Amino acid sequence: MNELFQRLKQRKLVQWAVAYIAAAFALLQGLDIVANRFDLPSQAIRLAIVAMIAGLFVVLVLAWYHGERGAQKISGTELLIIGLVLAVGGGLLWVVAAQSAKPETRNHPAAPVAAPPSPATSIPEKSIAVLPFVNMSSDKEQDYFSDGLSEELLNQLAQVPQLRVIARTSSFSFKDKEVDVSTIAKALNVANVLEGSVRKSATTLRITAQLVRTSDSSHLWSQTYDRQLTDVFKVQDEIAREVVAALKVKLLPSEQPTNLQHTENTDAYEQYLIALAALPHGGREPLERAAAAARQAISLDPDYANAYPMLAYAQVYLADYAANQAERLAAVDVALATVNKGIALAPELSAGYGFRATIRIRFIWDWKGAESDFKKALELDPHNVLTLSDYAQWLFFSGHPAEALAIDRKTTTLDPLSSDAWTYLGWHLALAERYEEARVALLRSLELSPDGDWASFNLGYVYMKEGKMEKAREVFAHAPAVWRPTGLAMLEHTLGHEQESQKYLTEVKTNYAIGFAYQIAQVHAWRGERGEAITWLEKAYDLHDAGLFRLRYDPILASLRDDPRFAALVQKMQFAE
Repeated sequence: MNELFQRLKQRKLVQWAVAYIAAAFALLQGLDIVANRFDLPSQAIRLAIVAMIAGLFVVLVLAWYHGERGAQKISGTELLIIGLVLAVGGGLLWVVAAQSAKPETRNHPAAPVAAPPSPATSIPEKSIAVLPFVNMSSDKEQDYFSDGLSEELLNQLAQVPQLRVIARTSSFSFKDKEVDVSTIAKALNVANVLEGSVRKSATTLRITAQLVRTSDSSHLWSQTYDRQLTDVFKVQDEIAREVVAALKVKLLPSEQPTNLQHTENTDAYEQYLIALAALPHGGREPLERAAAAARQAISLDPDYANAYPMLAYAQVYLADYAANQAERLAAVDVALATVNKGIALAPELSAGYGFRATIRIRFIWDWKGAESDFKKALELDPHNVLTLSDYAQWLFFSGHPAEALAIDRKTTTLDPLSSDAWTYLGWHLALAERYEEARVALLRSLELSPDGDWASFNLGYVYMKEGKMEKAREVFAHAPAVWRPTGLAMLEHTLGHEQESQKYLTEVKTNYAIGFAYQIAQVHAWRGERGEAITWLEKAYDLHDAGLFRLRYDPILASLRDDPRFAALVQKMQFAE
């Protein structure tokens, strides 16, 4: 034993070990600081410890075979060997740790905010998309009927709390497209698809429906119904209940999905479906077509509650084409009376409360009434994406951004292929100064709808805040309508090009002064022209501009916050606390 200790001493193993451990400890301390600074994964430190332990054995082996030099102190060459071992080990460790860090950067919690649907492994089992049923009638004009029936089935299934039902915009994006169910599953993040066909004649109806599991394209259920046209509502009820049963969702009798139509008049129902088909297209002509069909439905059945909110929707947005402000406000009053009639006929109808809330928040500034209507609408239909989007706006501009963003994310889950859903999420993230997340969401919106005006303006704004001026210019230059000169007026001022900025602002004032007084005020505020900005905000107030509900929390108006005239205007708006 004494001989062994003597040989250890001769080969200076203790000195080598002490020197190595001291150097390794110093390196680990430095690596810990670097790991915290650069957000390296915790496995980097664990890997370092393993490497240092392995290095100790290497150093001891070198010391043993280095030779016998008695009690001589460790030479500079020997210290260099130790240093090289540590440096090589540290370098290898840094490379491995850096590679390990990359996936965590890609999967940072902020990144999925605007990512496409998550992988199939996370698809909820109780999720479904109702695709537009194929019109098998000889008349192509009957598309409205097959589309409408599909949407009504979607709405019925959405009543089931245990089901996640994809909203219309996303489901109907596959209309007339040859796409397999696995592709649909990835795009919509659903486990099941309901598809079918409709053949309608003057008095009869054939509906074929099938429920498909997307993981293996197997049919969970299918059925063909040959009925009289007057039985259309009963067939919808049967299909919805069979689908729920096939998905093995257990419901109480009171929870069974039921038809939401409040008429037995099939002619009135057909007019309702014509209006329903026209509304998503927007623009004056489709709105007029929807209004005419809704009026016809009400004429055929004055107690048909569902037709009233639809008519009110068309009336409100047709008001944008009014000849003057008095005519516009009168149209809003008519729309409010129309939707009130629908609510009176069917107090359990979510659409009535949801749209009345929208009228109250954007046009008549009844904040408490809007809040009450939003809550009632979502109590009756928690998955209505139109109501959810408007409620998120109300929450954000009432000082509840976290709740608003949570709802925005919910809408992108329920309607993942809706450009509007991604636009509202991106807009609110931008207002919250979360620019990277906002940019991802807005780019997703423009990928889905390249001509999106509101998404374009907000993406340009985000690029300006990020200092990416040329990207902002490119986006603003291609933005539709008022958003192009508005964005460019702000950008040119930021770049110090005041003449160019004024040119674009003059264009906005010349062409859009009536409907966009709020945006003109934003440009003046951005340019630091407080007096002009306040003047245009007061004009917006007189014009009942819908933008004013954003007044308190609009960062573009930040330069006005300490102006007494701004405070007076906020007071005049009588926002709910």
